[in-house]
Amino acid sequence: MSNDAAVTKDLIKVLEDGRDGFATAADKLEADGEPELATTFRQRGQQRGAFADELQALAASYGDQIEESGTVAAAVHRGWLIVKDAIAGSDPKGVLDAAEQGEDHAVSAFRKAVADDLSTELRTVVERQQAEVLAAHNQIKALRDARS
Repeated sequence: MSNDAAVTKDLIKVLEDGRDGFATAADKLEADGEPELATTFRQRGQQRGAFADELQALAASYGDQIEESGTVAAAVHRGWLIVKDAIAGSDPKGVLDAAEQGEDHAVSAFRKAVADDLSTELRTVVERQQAEVLAAHNQIKALRDARS
């Protein structure tokens, strides 16, 4: 597996975990009477899904087959899945706390990817996605801090 394929596979898993985590959090927020926060979380989840799809398509254009099943490395990077379980019993601030922790993980995964040896095309996509993931992290952190 090429380095690009390995990095892409790990990022796709992180993005899919984020998509699922945001969806779970949005459902919880909706149930707790926080429709505006739920909408924000749904939008972020859709963004993560679109990022994963973009990376999958880029890998396919190079002929890389990115398997859907995770690797050991990807399993270690499932920050959102770990905090997702904490969301179920949380109030909206707890959901924001958990989401911010998941976002810390996503930011870290993108920093690691950008530091790796990537092809020019993949680097361009990853750097753009990294900027948007960081913006999402900062938004979630600001929402959480506003509740403190």
